[in-house]
Amino acid sequence: MNMRSTITAAEDLTAKARIRDAAIRRYASDGMDAPLRAIAADAGVSPGLIMHHFGSRAGLRQACDEYVLEQIRVSKSSLIGAQHPPGALLSQLAQTEQYAPLVGYVLRCLQAGGKLASDFVEQMVADAIGYIEDGVRAGVIRPSRDPEGRARVLVEMAVGGLLLHLLGRQEHLDLDELPAWFRSYTERFMLPMLELFTEPLFTDSSFLDTYLAARQRSDT
Repeated sequence: MNMRSTITAAEDLTAKARIRDAAIRRYASDGMDAPLRAIAADAGVSPGLIMHHFGSRAGLRQACDEYVLEQIRVSKSSLIGAQHPPGALLSQLAQTEQYAPLVGYVLRCLQAGGKLASDFVEQMVADAIGYIEDGVRAGVIRPSRDPEGRARVLVEMAVGGLLLHLLGRQEHLDLDELPAWFRSYTERFMLPMLELFTEPLFTDSSFLDTYLAARQRSDT
């Protein structure tokens, strides 16, 4: 491979990432129906270059989905796998603003509904099962009788709470204001969430014991 082709490949990779990042921000801001012309303008490229790199609007959406899901997985995995998880949590909280476009993208994806949104949530659940199991092996998370069910509840709690706060912001999300909003939201839910996860809500296991006994009887 000559030098010119190497440079061209590097430029293409840079342009592809720039388009993807611009699309994530534009989708977060205006919704999943945001026009490709606006995404191209944000990225400083032509609409034709989007087609060159991604093939179609669906291809661009798939690339955005994959990137956002990977960023969520990496963030969660790094927190659970850290040698000092509380310190890693504080470090992530200090960088809350950088996650705002990803949060906006997830909200818009769910708001759009349909199979793509359902597939997106299912992948979030599958990823959560993986990194929670990593936490179980690391000894920082308790095992579950139903790992998939627990992961699904945690994902639905997380995205459901955020989605409720999207009401009233249907037309446009101001990404300049979203980081401050996301930090405020995080500060509101972090203490009760950590308290609930660390110190069980119920003072004894009677509810769980009764439920498990009833379920066992119904299975026999």
